[in-house]
Amino acid sequence: MHIHILGICGTFMGGVAALAREAGHTVTGCDAGVYPPMSDQLRALSIELIEGFGVEQLALKPDMFVIGNVVSRQHLEDGSPKFPLMEAILDQGLPYTSGPQWLSEHVLQGRHVLAVAGTHGKTTTTSMLAWILECAGLTPGFLVGGVPLDFGVSARLGEKASEQERPLFVIEADEYDTAFFDKRSKFVHYRPRTAVLNNLEFDHADIFPDLAAIERQFHHLVRTVPASGRVVINGLEEALTRVLHQGCWSEQRTFGAAVSDFTAVGEHHAFDVLQQGRKVGRVEWELSGEHNQLNALAAIAAAEHVGVAPAVAAQALGSFHNVKRRMELRGTVVGITVYDDFAHHPTAIRTTLDGLRQRVGQQQRILAVFEPRSNTMKLGTMKAQLPWSLKEADLAFCHTAGLDWNAAEALEALGDAAFTTDNIDTLVRQVLTHVRPGDHIVCMSNGGFGGIHGKLLTALQDQFATA
Repeated sequence: MHIHILGICGTFMGGVAALAREAGHTVTGCDAGVYPPMSDQLRALSIELIEGFGVEQLALKPDMFVIGNVVSRQHLEDGSPKFPLMEAILDQGLPYTSGPQWLSEHVLQGRHVLAVAGTHGKTTTTSMLAWILECAGLTPGFLVGGVPLDFGVSARLGEKASEQERPLFVIEADEYDTAFFDKRSKFVHYRPRTAVLNNLEFDHADIFPDLAAIERQFHHLVRTVPASGRVVINGLEEALTRVLHQGCWSEQRTFGAAVSDFTAVGEHHAFDVLQQGRKVGRVEWELSGEHNQLNALAAIAAAEHVGVAPAVAAQALGSFHNVKRRMELRGTVVGITVYDDFAHHPTAIRTTLDGLRQRVGQQQRILAVFEPRSNTMKLGTMKAQLPWSLKEADLAFCHTAGLDWNAAEALEALGDAAFTTDNIDTLVRQVLTHVRPGDHIVCMSNGGFGGIHGKLLTALQDQFATA
């Protein structure tokens, strides 16, 4: 089969492309505004990338067009369609489907799917779970919304282990909608036998009116888990308790709360894993923060459902190397450290900075450089939470391009510690004016952020190393 993917450079659709290619399909795709790491992965797979969404791509004559949720029926100010290729597909009655639907029908059928859902930590927890299964010799397939450093790719098909009834497949289960023609959450298509509900709070204000609407989607996921399946739940989350009160027909395992099936005792970087109060393993690793400790418990509980003992899972996590763009070290110049992180929701910003603060202590300064780039943040729905999210930062620098709300006003509570600009080069200069040797600079965005990491490192080298 030849599939042509519209929006191929998104983390999910890029993973679909990689799986389709590995399965022997011919894969081409198009997108706009390409940036690493997905563009690098696709080129390494020799997948042809076409810039834009032009009608001329019909000449490829694929068997199926696979549509990413970046594609819409939107028209520009001059009345022309933003996605002319999609309009031509509709006009000519050509076959098309969504990425999740194609994945469900051509990859997930017949597999034991382990799906990781939640507002935060999906990518990291999915990567942890895949790594645990890999270390246990189960060779899982996976699709992650990022590039796990331990695998170097975001997706693979995997193999059936001899002791498993079905091949295992670990997938990041996103609650965002499937496509412009299918407004259900992506994860409804995955039909997991093991479902992790990591956490739940309001997000995606562009498609969900309130938290209750997201809770309903999570319950749709719970409804698809068979009686022989397992639902792993964060016991600290009231929203998830409400989801389960709507009905659950599968085995349940909890983690995180004081009274849970799986709990942790110790520091976030070195802790014992307890199962119903009894020590069953120990995790010692380089990751920091309570959020990663909870992610670990979720992954351990999910892995146990397919026969991996908690002690084996905990040992595997000791060699886990996280995911690209999750507090990824980008470079150090005269003791100034620059990190890249995917955080964009206020809670994610808060947990990222809290984790770094616990690691570096109170004597070293943290400079938070961020852009409110997600659809939710662009709407300003959560702007009031920004001062709270930046509490552990000594200085905050906000890139304001594309915002319809006043970021300087939203950050007033931070006083002289907050800086705003709509220009990347100006943002770099602002940081250079205030940075000192020994500082930690955390760049946070769910996009390419204008290549700010490289610009900062080059500018720091020019300013300090040659001084």
